[in-house]
Amino acid sequence: ITRPGKIIQMVPDLYIAWHAGTSSWANKVSLNKYSIGIEISNPGHQHGYRKFNDDQIQALIMISKKIIKKYKINKKNILGHSDIAPLRKKDPGEKFPWKYLAKKNIGYWHHLDQKKLARYRNKECNRNLKNRFFNYLYKIGYSKNYKNQSEKLIVKAFQRRFRPELVSGIIDQECLYISKNLS
Repeated sequence: ITRPGKIIQMVPDLYIAWHAGTSSWANKVSLNKYSIGIEISNPGHQHGYRKFNDDQIQALIMISKKIIKKYKINKKNILGHSDIAPLRKKDPGEKFPWKYLAKKNIGYWHHLDQKKLARYRNKECNRNLKNRFFNYLYKIGYSKNYKNQSEKLIVKAFQRRFRPELVSGIIDQECLYISKNLS
C-alpha cells in the first residue's frame, strides 16, 4: 500500500512470497507458506518512521476485509512482522493503529480500561510474574523459539502491538495484565 493508499499486488495470493522471512507463530514456523503479507509504505524505524496516513489505513481496511472473508482468517491471526520475527523486525511498529483496526474486526485488542490499567505501568514484576507473562505470550501465539535469545526484544514486540505508548522492553504489571486478558 503506497503513501497515497494505492494497492499494488506484487504476488498472487496462492503463491508463496518471502514477506515473513524466518518466522514463527504458535506451532508454525516459516509463515511465508501460511500467510498473505500486506506491506505498507513507511520509511521504518531507521529512516524516519512515520505515522500511517488515513489513505493507507482505509486501503488496508478494505483489502484486509476481503482477504479475511475469502480465507476465513481468525482475527487472532492478523499479525505484524514484529509478532512473528521479534528478533529482527520492528514493523509495523508502535505508530500502527492496532486498536483502531481491532474495532473494525481486523486483528484483536485487549478489553481493559486504559485509566485503570495505567496504574500498573512501571510497577515491577518479580521473576515469577515475568514467567507468568511469558506463559501468557505463548498462549497468545508468540513463539517459544525466541525466548532464550532475547527476552527484551520479545517484550518490545508485545509492547509495540498492545502498549504502544511505552515501548521499554521491561515487563511491568501493566504488560502482565494485558497479556493475561489476551490469552
